[in-house]
Amino acid sequence: MRVTPALPRRMAAERRAFLDPLEERLGHRFRQRALLLRALTHSSFANETEGGPDNEALEFFGDALLGFLVAEALLARFPGENEGALSKMKSYLVSRRVLTEVARELGLGDCLQLGKTAAGQEGRARSSILADAVEAVLAAVHLDGGDVASRRLVGRLFGPRMEGLDRATVEGSDYKTALQEALQAAGLPTPRYRVAATEGPPHRPTFDIEVLAEGTVLARARGGNKKEAEQEAARLALRVIGRGSRGKKG
Repeated sequence: MRVTPALPRRMAAERRAFLDPLEERLGHRFRQRALLLRALTHSSFANETEGGPDNEALEFFGDALLGFLVAEALLARFPGENEGALSKMKSYLVSRRVLTEVARELGLGDCLQLGKTAAGQEGRARSSILADAVEAVLAAVHLDGGDVASRRLVGRLFGPRMEGLDRATVEGSDYKTALQEALQAAGLPTPRYRVAATEGPPHRPTFDIEVLAEGTVLARARGGNKKEAEQEAARLALRVIGRGSRGKKG
């Protein structure tokens, strides 16, 4: 992968104020610091300044890398679990919700290079941008330090979460299963999900998903992929069902 040139002296001095502490939190000192800076560069900044590549390619690689390393760590930690349980654990750990938590713990929001529009729209707090940044940073660590460095980072960031992982935590985040069980308990058919709208560029679409029961739309949600949007729609639908049940009891 092509790496951006070494940072000019003035820029290096400006960036050192947040890159040094971030490297400490990551537990990795970069040999090619331009990789870390690229991982923190949102496409909005690159487009506005023409200041080099953004972090989208790193995010693409980091997404695959994170899934592999988390799966590997889960298998080592829970050797007796079946495929279904491991799959649920992995989905939970690499979810946008957890990645956003990780990004905030690392303070990535304050380190991101955003364009004026994205920054003005509270981009530093936006979960999609923060989650993507975690994946991009992981990719940068791997490209800079190899397998050992990236495995160490995953252990540092996700190890404590694996230790506290239990069935209730994982299944509590599986809103689709919870919604299906709630509808079945009420004598209703399995919920159906459909794409109501798709926006954004082909390489990074956003999906609006509706969840229906007996032809009635219970909720609608948006996500960076269909699975994520379906889970959020199911979560909102569970709230609707809950309110309806309380209303009947009253």
